[in-house]
Amino acid sequence: MTDTIDKEQTNNTNPSNTTHNTNNTAPQYYYIDPRYGPLARVNTAETQLPAFATELQPGLHRPGPVEEQKIGNPAPLGLAAFALTTFILGCINMGARDITEPNIVVGPAFAYGGLVQLCAGMWEMAAGNTFGATALSSYGGFWISLAIVFTPGGFNIMAALEKAGGGTTDMFYDSLGLFLMGWFIFTFLLVLCTLKSTFVFCGIFVTVDIAFLLLGIGYIHRNGSSSPNEPVIKAGGLFALLAAFQAWYVCLAGLANDSNSFVRIPATHFPWSEKGRESRKNN
Repeated sequence: MTDTIDKEQTNNTNPSNTTHNTNNTAPQYYYIDPRYGPLARVNTAETQLPAFATELQPGLHRPGPVEEQKIGNPAPLGLAAFALTTFILGCINMGARDITEPNIVVGPAFAYGGLVQLCAGMWEMAAGNTFGATALSSYGGFWISLAIVFTPGGFNIMAALEKAGGGTTDMFYDSLGLFLMGWFIFTFLLVLCTLKSTFVFCGIFVTVDIAFLLLGIGYIHRNGSSSPNEPVIKAGGLFALLAAFQAWYVCLAGLANDSNSFVRIPATHFPWSEKGRESRKNN
């Protein structure tokens, strides 16, 4: 890696991109290819780019022109997988059609929300989008792990916890609640990385975070019959539905363009973001 960097510095004949280390200071690195991500050689202020939610990137990185890109934009695929699986579980948590067992979500959680979203996250990494890769891959892992928990008889997780809890479901619900609380903490970190993006893009992670928090509380703080707190679980399901529809919205924004649709999805940026400030200046 060091040899590669040194060679790039030596062969760079552009005076504006050459760093003379006369003061024993650390060398500054610049983008060599616009497809590189935010962890590549970044020249701080000059290379910071405005948030563009359809690429699942809250700020620093933007792919180069279409003709220079080696792969397509994987964000809509990952968002679609996340949205559909979240929609199903949200409906179940809200008690839609009196469905009480979440087993129907096992299939989509393994295949679509899990495997497909995980692959989309890996493609985001290949595209140089560290944030998108972290978010999509992590939520893909969430759905796979949740599917493992609810797979009937396959992994014996629920039965083992019920046996350890003296034949009750208390230990299982406590464990599931802690599992969801861990995802609440992780999602909160992602929320902090979207505060300079768009309202809908940030809203996805805010509503997902609230859903994790409410579902975790609902399983840990149970009612007198040792069953999950139904009103809190339903509230968590409502926020999951809100997250699903917002994810579909951003997915459509990433898919629709002048070549395939008459409908273009608007993106409303936060007023304190770079795009928001530019919009106010232009007006």
